Amino acid sequence: STVDPRTTYTPPKAGDRTRVGSATVLNTVSATHAFSNPKTKDTFVLQLRGSRILTGQAHLIVLSSTGDTLRHEVMPARALLHEQELSDPQSASVRDKEIAILKGMNSFFAVGHFSQPAVPTGAEQPAELDTKTWAALREDPTAVGFDYTGMGGAEHRMAYVRKLGKAIVISQ
Repeated sequence: STVDPRTTYTPPKAGDRTRVGSATVLNTVSATHAFSNPKTKDTFVLQLRGSRILTGQAHLIVLSSTGDTLRHEVMPARALLHEQELSDPQSASVRDKEIAILKGMNSFFAVGHFSQPAVPTGAEQPAELDTKTWAALREDPTAVGFDYTGMGGAEHRMAYVRKLGKAIVISQ
């Protein structure tokens, strides 16, 4: 490779139809928000890659302020399609669905999707998290949670556990 592996990854600008590997980048939205460090803002990127909007893949990438990748998750573009945005989901055209996916991308990083603390006080430990991770997350009142819809329409909450130095996903 001719690229220095120590260089900081900079996501393409919104509307830039570049190529990543064999896939075309169809749309990119990004936002900055405090996540891994309360003093600096991390970059949240949602990038739609593929040949068409409906069949593409949405890449959710969280980059720290220093350029490290904290999380990279891939989901089908249809996961961004919310049925309530369509007037009639049964008879919606391909264009209507594509517009709904692009609108979903634009509102993906809305301020209301971020919460602090990441875990409400009375919340019970989810089965998929071990006790050590759950305790570290509950001990940190400055931890930020990010709510999003993942594969299959399931609600997820992402949080960064500073004590362990990793981003985790809690299924809702």
